[in-house]
Amino acid sequence: MKISFKNKIVLVTGATRGIGKQIAEDFAKLGAQLILTGTRQDQVDSLNAKKGSKRKYYCVDFSDRQSLSTFLEDLTAYKRIDVCVNNAGINRLNAVDEAKMEDWDDMMDVNLRAPYMLMRQVSKVMKKNRYGRIVNISSIWGVISRGKRSMYSTTKFGIRGMTVTAAIELAPYNVLVNSVSPGFIKTDMTVKNLSKKEQAQLNQQIPVGRFGTPEDISRTVLFLASPYNSYMTGQNVVVDGGYVSV
Repeated sequence: MKISFKNKIVLVTGATRGIGKQIAEDFAKLGAQLILTGTRQDQVDSLNAKKGSKRKYYCVDFSDRQSLSTFLEDLTAYKRIDVCVNNAGINRLNAVDEAKMEDWDDMMDVNLRAPYMLMRQVSKVMKKNRYGRIVNISSIWGVISRGKRSMYSTTKFGIRGMTVTAAIELAPYNVLVNSVSPGFIKTDMTVKNLSKKEQAQLNQQIPVGRFGTPEDISRTVLFLASPYNSYMTGQNVVVDGGYVSV
């Protein structure tokens, strides 16, 4: 069984680092034409300067509603978008009684509003073409939670609700919508939020005995986004080495 995305147009947000970058790289290897987003203009310009690439990067700040609006307008130029992976996200930790409402606003805009608006946009094209695959990146913190993650969990539980309802609505048009919930994955965000001691302790709590890699998430996304997935929709796939099952 060989997965191919030749002649497919794939949108991946947050594609310049971490899980999103790995997802973009793997789609590229499998022949996809890519629409990608990042937040740094200099990095986006540098990546777009590479000749012969089937990738187009856009600088988008999803916490800025005008920036998102401009990007949505850019997407209207595409008559086909076969796959959409809503990956971009931010996480700011704080206790409920110390939470900053500006963090709430930013996380709602980046983690929830932007994926919803993008799904709203691409679903119009997918319905017209009667084909599409949407994969929303949630989190184990959209399945369970722990201290200081009230805002983050709110957005990730929200992703799940959004995914299920969209899956029901879009299924008659051969548009399948699923979410993936990564566990502890070795990314910059994980290293920033967890001390080395905490990471060592978690390794002992994860049944498979290690943190996941961006490749572990990407492989799951590739299947859900591929033609091999023809019947799975409205589901949340937890990729966490067994952590939430303990």
